[in-house]
Amino acid sequence: MKLVTAVIKPFKLDDVRTALSELGIRGMTVEEVKGFGRQKGHTELYRGAEYAVDFLPKVKLTIAIDDAQLDAVIEAITNSAVTHKIGDGKIFVQSLDQVIRIRTGETGNEAL
Repeated sequence: MKLVTAVIKPFKLDDVRTALSELGIRGMTVEEVKGFGRQKGHTELYRGAEYAVDFLPKVKLTIAIDDAQLDAVIEAITNSAVTHKIGDGKIFVQSLDQVIRIRTGETGNEAL
């Protein structure tokens, strides 16, 4: 099993969700986060005053999947989140040792 964490631009969330739903992904956790990478923030103008925005809004998706789904999930996220501009985001993949569904006590792939 794998834990896929993707950090994407907020306006791409619906596109990514749709692409993952088409693959049969039944659940994910979504968090609104802030951060920066190569973008290093930007400046904005508010009431005539310029100020720096160091942390940009992003959305973090966390998805637990079976190993067999990994390549398809990465491709779906990449294709649906891309804008070809700096700040499109990152995908992180980690091994997942154990999953337990609290309600039923199911473990492993059955719990996904």
